[in-house]
Amino acid sequence: MKKVLYISYDGLTDPLGQSQILPYLEGLTGYGYEFTVLSFEKKDRFKSEKKIVQEIIDRARIKWVPLLFTAKPPVLSKIYDRYRLRKAVVTLQKKEKFDMVHCRSYVAAEAGLILKKKYSTKFLFDMRGFWADEKADNGQWDLKKFLYREIYNHYKKREKEFLLNADGIVTLTRAAKDYLLSKPEYKHLSIEVIPCCADLCHFDYNKISTGDLASLRSSLRIPQDAKVITYLGSVGGWYMTREMFSFFRLLHHQHPEYRLLILTKDDGEQVKKEAGAAGITVDNIIVEYSTRKQLPLYLALSDCSIFFIRNTFSKMASSPTKHAELMGMGIPVICNDIGDTGNIVHTTKTGIVTNDFSDSSLSVIVNQVKGLENINKEVIRNYAKDIFDLQAGIKKYLSAYKKTFSE
Repeated sequence: MKKVLYISYDGLTDPLGQSQILPYLEGLTGYGYEFTVLSFEKKDRFKSEKKIVQEIIDRARIKWVPLLFTAKPPVLSKIYDRYRLRKAVVTLQKKEKFDMVHCRSYVAAEAGLILKKKYSTKFLFDMRGFWADEKADNGQWDLKKFLYREIYNHYKKREKEFLLNADGIVTLTRAAKDYLLSKPEYKHLSIEVIPCCADLCHFDYNKISTGDLASLRSSLRIPQDAKVITYLGSVGGWYMTREMFSFFRLLHHQHPEYRLLILTKDDGEQVKKEAGAAGITVDNIIVEYSTRKQLPLYLALSDCSIFFIRNTFSKMASSPTKHAELMGMGIPVICNDIGDTGNIVHTTKTGIVTNDFSDSSLSVIVNQVKGLENINKEVIRNYAKDIFDLQAGIKKYLSAYKKTFSE
C-alpha cells in the first residue's frame, strides 16, 4: 500500500469536500492507496456535518486529521493557519512516512513542498485553478493596496515553484493546461486535466419517480402547465445575477409560462428583492434550499438551467460542478464561455452559449430557448458520462498517481 497525505485548506464538511474530495479518495483506496486527510474545517459546519463525513471516512478506511479554520483577523489568521499546517504535516510525516503528498490548491501546496524538499516525498500539485488570480479577480485581494499586492506576488512566485517542483500536476480545464504549456518555462510539464465530476448514479433523472416529482411541483405551487428554468448555486459573487435576472425577464415576457426556480443557501427574501429590482414579479420566482440528497428531485423540475459566470483571467481554469450535475440529469444549459464550458456545450450541442449580455443579444437567445426542448435527455446524460462521470475522474486520478510515482 502506498501511503498518501492529502492536504486541503477546504473542509471535508464543506459541500465541495463531500462532492469533490471524498468520492475520489474513496474510489482510489480500492487501487492500493492508503490515505490520511489533513483538512481545515469551519467550526459550525464541522459540528453539523462531522457525523456524515466520519461515516464515509470510516467506510473507506481513511484517516482524518481535522484542524479548525481560523477566520479572524483577516490576514493574521491565514499566517497562523499556515504555521499550524506546516507543523502538522511535518509531525504526520515523521509518524506515517508518506510516499506522496497530494495538495489541493496553493495553501496546501506550500506545506506539501516542504515534504518534497525535506523528505523526498512525491509531490502532486492539484492546482485546481489560478488561485491567486481568483483572489484578485473577485476583489478579495485589492492589488491597489500594498499588503495585498505583496501577498499576490508571493503566491504567483510560489505558483511557479509548485509547478516546476511537482512530480505531478492536475488542473480542471484544457484551457488552463494549454495556457501553461504555452509558456516557455512550462512547456515540458506533464499536466492531467480532471474537471469537476459528479456522481452520475446520484444525479440520474431515471431514478426520479413521477409521483415524487408531482408532489414537489405541487408543494412549490408550480402550475402543471408551467415550464421551469433553474439556477443552482450562490447568488452574486462570481455569478452574474443581474444578467441572469435580465434574461429571465425577457424570457417571461415572451413565454409567460416560465417560472424561475433558484436553488440556493442564500437568503431567499434578499434574492427575491434583487429579482424584483430587475423587474421580476414575486409570483414568477421560487427560491428554495435543497440538500444534496434531494437535489436531483428538485433539478428534475427543470426544462433548462442557466448560469452566467464573470469571465476573468482566473475563470479560464473554472469547471462548474453544477454543469456536471445538470448534464447528468439530462438538462440543457444556457451559459457563457468560461474554462472549457463553452466548448463542451458547443461540441455536444447540449445548450446555448453567449458572451454578450445586452438585452438585444439576450432576446436572440430567448428565441432559441424553445429549441432546447428538442434535445434528448439521454443524449445529454451520455455526454455527461463521457466528460464528467465520477468513475472516469477516479481513473484519471489513478493515472496521475501512477505518473507521479514514476517521476
